[in-house]
Amino acid sequence: METSMDRIHIYDLLARCILGINDNERHEKQDVVINLTVYTDLRKAGKSDQIEDTVDYRVLKKRVLALVESSSYLLEEALAEAVAELCLDQPGVLQVEVRVEKPGALRFARSVAVEIIRKR
Repeated sequence: METSMDRIHIYDLLARCILGINDNERHEKQDVVINLTVYTDLRKAGKSDQIEDTVDYRVLKKRVLALVESSSYLLEEALAEAVAELCLDQPGVLQVEVRVEKPGALRFARSVAVEIIRKR
């Protein structure tokens, strides 16, 4: 993907879900932090000033939260893949970077994260 592609960033989206392989992680929801970079072409929206000509990040946020909060994955990688697929289903999204962070997953570390890049 060319580096000059336009981007929309969503930083530090907080959600709670079942995520992990240990028994205690399978019973109670825990915090996850999602960061997204959506690659799209923003020229039309920049000229028209109309929401229909861009990726509506409010709609995208609501869909991502609904997916994450109803999910029950074993691995951060699987959750990241599901979020990426959802983002790529949005009209106008050409590529997405998804970072799923699990605060407190490791002793002595603030968090553990996986980051994936997927394109249409």
